[in-house]
This record gives sequence, C-alpha cells and structure tokens, in this order.
Amino acid sequence: MVVLIVLLVSWLVFRGVGATGVHNLASWQDSARYALVVMFIFTAAAHFSKMKHDLARMIPAYFPRPLLIVYVTGILELLGAAGLLLPAFRRLAGICLIALLVGMFVANINAAQKGVTLHGKPPTPLWLRAPMQILFIALLWWSTRV
Repeated sequence: MVVLIVLLVSWLVFRGVGATGVHNLASWQDSARYALVVMFIFTAAAHFSKMKHDLARMIPAYFPRPLLIVYVTGILELLGAAGLLLPAFRRLAGICLIALLVGMFVANINAAQKGVTLHGKPPTPLWLRAPMQILFIALLWWSTRV
C-alpha cells in the first residue's frame, strides 16, 4: 500500500511542479512517468535493504537462489526507472517493466498463499494487490507512449 501512496503523491507533486511551467512535467503523462521512476527506485531499494530476506521468502520454492532473484529484480527495477527517463529507451523500458511486474506478481500470489510477512506485517492482500498491479501496468503503458 505504501508503494501506491508513493506513486500517487509523487505524481501529484510532479504535476504541480509542471503546472508552474516546468516543461518536462507539463502533462499528466509526463508527470506519471516521473512518478513511476520514483516508485521503482523506492521499491528497488527494498531489494538491497534488510527487507531483501522477506522478499526472498515471497519467491516460490521451485525457483532456485531466491536471494539472487531479489537482487536481479532490484537491478532490473533501477535499470527500468533509468530507461523511463531516456526518450530513446522509454517505450522499451515501459514494456520491460510491465513484463517484470507480471513476473513478480507470481511472488505476490505465493506470499499471500504462504502468509509471508514483510517487516512482520502481512503483504498487501491479493484483492488489493491485483488492481494495484493493473494500475502500475496501465500507467507504464500510457506514460511511455508519448
């Protein structure tokens, strides 16, 4: 849920800055793209913090080396965020991040089924997580088409 708040608050802040005349944030699409960058940096940071072990427990047992997967997905989130900032890579980054979100949703399903906790708290329930993932995917698609 915190991720959704980070996304929405940063989107509104960027749009507010855009309204003052900052060209790169002049539209809702541009502001959304920058907000997604903030969101992916925020989520990637968890992959390299104490929370990495909680994230590793989310990964289904049939995947080998879950901690390595956590590190790799964190790096991919950072690379995707950087790609969103570069016009030449914007569309590709959006597509790759969408694929990553779809793939990582498997871990969300597994965490919900196994009752994995994150910092001692239950993960976002699937009835809320699924629409959040759809929102993230839709915003990526929409904001990278400019």
